[in-house]
Formats: sequence, structure tokens, C-alpha cells
Amino acid sequence: MGAVDRDGAERAAALIAELGLEPHPEGGHYRELYRSRDLVEREGARRPALTTIYYLLAAGEASRWHVVELDEVYHFHEGDPLELLTYDPAEGVVRRIELGRAEGARRPLHVVARGVWQASRPLGEYSLIGCTVAPGFDFADFRFVGDLAGHERHFDGPLADYSALL
Repeated sequence: MGAVDRDGAERAAALIAELGLEPHPEGGHYRELYRSRDLVEREGARRPALTTIYYLLAAGEASRWHVVELDEVYHFHEGDPLELLTYDPAEGVVRRIELGRAEGARRPLHVVARGVWQASRPLGEYSLIGCTVAPGFDFADFRFVGDLAGHERHFDGPLADYSALL
């Protein structure tokens, strides 16, 4: 491992410790930062108006294909760019977004609409991002794509190159 690699790995480990991040079920590390005390009603249930987390992926880690039934806003904080993959099963189109410092087509913020499949991985040693969900996130709104009936046909077609992220 070269000096740049060692420095990136050391920074990722330091961030995990300093920010108190814990393993996330989809991969990487996270910590909830805020859960609004303001409540909104969604489908007959009261829930926080919004939540936000830190989320870190280090080299070799990935966020597995999953779907959230709420809008999710990604905010790039530091590190190497993040490759964010999205797929709307109704459209059948894969989109590849790079989150990072604004440069060319790369932007520091992206919104994944509710119901759109998503996966991500760092394009270097680590990516630290924030994710804000409104109304507030609840794991009841989260599913791994691999657990969805019929997901296989999508990975024989448009998502074939990304099946390792299941």
C-alpha cells in the first residue's frame, strides 16, 4: 500500500472512530445524527419529519442494492468521489452518478427518489457522505433488492454488470 493509500485508509479509520460510526446492514459504516421531533403523517402513521446520517464507505466496501420508500438526499462531505448507481425498475435504465467536489459532471448532492433502487461504492480509499431522508427514515421502509420477488430478471439485463452489488 502506497503513502496515499495508507493515508486514505488511516483517515477512513479515524473518521469511523471520531464520528462514532457503526457497521450498516447494507455495508459501510453510519451513525444517525438527527431525528426531527417534528412529526408528519404518512400513510396513516406519525413519523419524524426528517432524519440524517453520516455514511462512510472505505475501499473494498459497497452499499448493496437496496430500495427506500422515501426520498433520500445524498451530500458529499470528504474523501474520494462516490459512485452512486440508481435503477428505476419501471424504466429499466441504470444511471451512474459521481458524487464529489463539483467538477465537470460531478456534483456534491444528489436526490434518489422513493422506490428507485440504489447501490454505491467509493472510487478511491473512502467516501464520507451524509444521507437525509424525509419523512424520517425507518427500516420498515428499507428492502434489499435481492429480497424482492422477480429482481433476477433485471440482473440478467440492464444490471448484469452490477450484480456483484447484490
